[in-house]
Amino acid sequence: MNQAEQRQKVCRLVDDRRDEIIRVLQTLVQFPTPTGRETEGQKYMQSLYSDLGLKVVAFEADTAKIRRHKAYVDSGFGFKDRPNIIGILEGKPSARSLILNGHMDVVSPEPVAEWQYPPWEGKVVGNRLYGRGAWDMKSGLTASYFALKSVLDAGLKPRGTVMLQSVIEEENLGGGGTLACFLEGFTADGMIIPEPHMKITLAHPGILFFRVRVVGKPAHAGEAHTGVNAIGKMNQVYQAIVALDERRAEQQHYPLFERNSGRSCHICIGTYRAGDWISTVAGWAEMECRLSYLPGEDVDEVKDQVRQAVKAVTRRDGWLAQHPPEITWLARFADAWEQAPDAPFVTAFKNIADKVLASGAEISGATWGMDTRHAMYFNLPAISFGPDGENIHGINECVDLDSVIDCTKIFALFIMEWCGI
Repeated sequence: MNQAEQRQKVCRLVDDRRDEIIRVLQTLVQFPTPTGRETEGQKYMQSLYSDLGLKVVAFEADTAKIRRHKAYVDSGFGFKDRPNIIGILEGKPSARSLILNGHMDVVSPEPVAEWQYPPWEGKVVGNRLYGRGAWDMKSGLTASYFALKSVLDAGLKPRGTVMLQSVIEEENLGGGGTLACFLEGFTADGMIIPEPHMKITLAHPGILFFRVRVVGKPAHAGEAHTGVNAIGKMNQVYQAIVALDERRAEQQHYPLFERNSGRSCHICIGTYRAGDWISTVAGWAEMECRLSYLPGEDVDEVKDQVRQAVKAVTRRDGWLAQHPPEITWLARFADAWEQAPDAPFVTAFKNIADKVLASGAEISGATWGMDTRHAMYFNLPAISFGPDGENIHGINECVDLDSVIDCTKIFALFIMEWCGI
């Protein structure tokens, strides 16, 4: 067979096993795998990799090793019985190697009662498969597996090494997954992570988390006028953070991010807690925030913007001037990441994707953190490109099944292109 015939045969195999691809994805969705509980899903991936005849490595992250790396984030979970699963098809060292990486963990499906279909069922309705993790990103794991399987079933052998990685704790930026794999030596000449969206994603912002705490003066409800309510004081801080978010959105621009969301950076105020008794003037209030910053921005300067915004409030309020709000920067973070668009890895992938997709593959950026960022510490090119869907992290999350098939074809053809046959 010539190259064109090889490609046609592989794509036909992918089309012919559509029902099998859907069944495997359904099975994966039916494993409830919130971060910290990935074990059963990982066992299933291990069985798939073994059935494909791959060399399978299952290992638990070494805390002592990974915590020394600058990108390490403590997820708060131990690693016992939470293995990373790697399936390796070994090739020639002289040929280019490839990693197809995906995370097993998913976010909580709550409130479950609001779902149209049970989140762990994997219900297929028309061209959509519903369930928590269906889009983010068990469909990507499934597409990666069937891409390699289709190449092999076509009687073709990649010249370079192909590595399938199913990892833990991506959702909370933990270090026990992709980072641990790299530190154990499981790297390659390029990596694809099929996160949501059928766009070639080449960048994501840096992410910081912080908490602001304000104290008030508690008092009995019957003498509330003698107290100082921390809720009212925190409301001023809230408005200052909202104003800072709006200023940053006006001043900071990164075109690849704006293609995806219309804005380059965000400050999300995610939690607000105050007081502990309904009949007592609230003596404390806490607010937790997630801040994103652009590649190239100085992290210390960004943090100082937050500090100055809060200080401006304290200067206007007598109580806060005497009792300054406390800002705590949390240990969870992600460094900003960007991949050069003219890298051979990127251009080679785009050429393949453009052949499969009628409208071509758009270059874009993500406004959230991904495991692609770990590639920059190990000098390997990386992109994100995955199926399309709706309601990521939301109620009625679903994946477009046609896009899963298209992704499978693209990954299969790229294995042939990048690693050789």
